[in-house]
Amino acid sequence: MNKGKVRNWWLKTKRKLFRHHSAVNFFRLLIISGLIGLFFYLLFPWLRRLSRRAFFGPKIAFSLLTADTSSLDFYQNRTNFLILGTGGEEHQRLDLTDTIIFVSVNRESADTVMLSLPRDIWLESLQTKINAVYHYGEKEKEGGGFVLIKDAVYQILNQPIHYVVLVDFQGFIKMIDLLGGISLKVDRSFDDYRYPIPGKERDECGGDPEYRCRYEHLHFEAGRQEMNGETALKFVRSRNAEGEEGTDFARSQRQQKVILALGQKLLSYQFLFSPAKIAELRKTFGDHIKFDTQFNENQLTAFLSLFLRFVRDKKEIRTISIDAGNEENLGFLYNPPLEEYNQWVLVPRADNWQEIQKYVEEKIYKDY
Repeated sequence: MNKGKVRNWWLKTKRKLFRHHSAVNFFRLLIISGLIGLFFYLLFPWLRRLSRRAFFGPKIAFSLLTADTSSLDFYQNRTNFLILGTGGEEHQRLDLTDTIIFVSVNRESADTVMLSLPRDIWLESLQTKINAVYHYGEKEKEGGGFVLIKDAVYQILNQPIHYVVLVDFQGFIKMIDLLGGISLKVDRSFDDYRYPIPGKERDECGGDPEYRCRYEHLHFEAGRQEMNGETALKFVRSRNAEGEEGTDFARSQRQQKVILALGQKLLSYQFLFSPAKIAELRKTFGDHIKFDTQFNENQLTAFLSLFLRFVRDKKEIRTISIDAGNEENLGFLYNPPLEEYNQWVLVPRADNWQEIQKYVEEKIYKDY
């Protein structure tokens, strides 16, 4: 090919390229961007992790929401949990269970029923209150507390307990603070003048017959509030409030609010895309939360799946109560004269647990 033909060929090619100038620039920019992206991807490990989270996040979320829950133990298609709350190291009696919550979850629909058991229920078979059962079981044998409390709750409710979770107060506080606090609505203003102060359970208060130095005055104003871990703990533990908020039923509703608020925070982008927070939460679980069994990967996935379905569908927890009621509406339990048991206790009004068992079964399975 002579020089003239080469020159003509090059001029024609330039004219064609010029006609497609924008397309050429686009592909050139695409190639350059790809090479730069590849360079940073190979050079910086954190960028690789970020890209994997961005790509796999939706896939993982979908797989969790649709995960198989058949690996969980169940009875009549429901898995039952018992959540125990203890004082932890800052309290004199470390393993008395201040909070005892029975939770039943439908494995398919995530329908959830929650029942708070009053800690002063007297168990004739064990000659103690229910809040001391875990303590006496652990005293006999490590792990015996879980066995004994599951048996005790079965006596009362006639419902099997498949899994027990034990959370101490410091773990509860740390978990909420790690998530940046929670936002929830307080339905009614209330005061509690007898909220126990940790470490002052046996303070003589300088001879004060009412032992007022042992207690803190709590006040919650109606309306939406931001709560840190310590405030949220007081909100759910308060049991001596004046008026309607002093009932176990109101306390159960407050616990429900906190559980839902926690769920929303756990599903937020700020948490899900923060490896540091996830790692710290896992540490908090290890330090402050105990389970009665060792879970395999399928069971852990199933637990998380149930929780995510519940939050996704914005389900209401069906809260039921077996408290002592009041003069107008008698409850299932009553407080006998002090001299009968030499302490303040609650016993079944019907002299046995059958009435309560029937009520709980109807609420869980028939939604009466």
